[in-house]
Amino acid sequence: MSSQPQPFTPSSTLFVQRRSHLVQVLRERGIADEAVLAAIGVVPREAFVPDVLAANAYDDTALPIDELQTISQPFTVATMTSAVGVRSGSKILEIGTGSGYQAAVLAALGAIVYTIERHALLSHQARERFRRLGLQNIHTRVSDGSIGWAAQAPFDGILVTAGAPDVPEALARQLSIGGRLIVPVGDRVGQTLYSVTRTGDETWSAQDLGPFKFVPLIGAEGWQDGVR
Repeated sequence: MSSQPQPFTPSSTLFVQRRSHLVQVLRERGIADEAVLAAIGVVPREAFVPDVLAANAYDDTALPIDELQTISQPFTVATMTSAVGVRSGSKILEIGTGSGYQAAVLAALGAIVYTIERHALLSHQARERFRRLGLQNIHTRVSDGSIGWAAQAPFDGILVTAGAPDVPEALARQLSIGGRLIVPVGDRVGQTLYSVTRTGDETWSAQDLGPFKFVPLIGAEGWQDGVR
């Protein structure tokens, strides 16, 4: 499997220019992983936002999608993708498929992606986008993402794209030794993004990656219907 970003259907010249500008913005904001920047430079974010917001696809901001969810800010996507340390062939679990954009960036880096979404509509929409874009190394599931995907574990990396009240133990235990869990932890107003590395069978270490804001992680090891 190639480590180079996968080809996508050509975008309009305007979108290509805006995407190139976004990559430069991310580089200026401190994203130094050139492989991640290259992936963001080929994934058509306009294909993952509502048509009425296509003109804003390359703004460095989160945008609303169906089911009162959001497509993450590109800086957040770049930060999380850089932190998880994707290599060609890496087995990555994503919690919160949403629009599918984060999964597409991971796939463009050559990862084998397993992605869970609790909203059936969003999962269906994302699968259709993956099909249209020719992405075949993404596996989807409608389920409670807070408990992970035990049947496919262990994972080289896990990305949680929703804020949790604490690090979900089920996810931490689905990491391979040396694998990283990137998870925002806090309340429903704001969170701190952590990189949790599994260092042994029963040991983990954590690194603070700074403040971020995500929609809440709903599930058995997250928030209970938004209240806990």
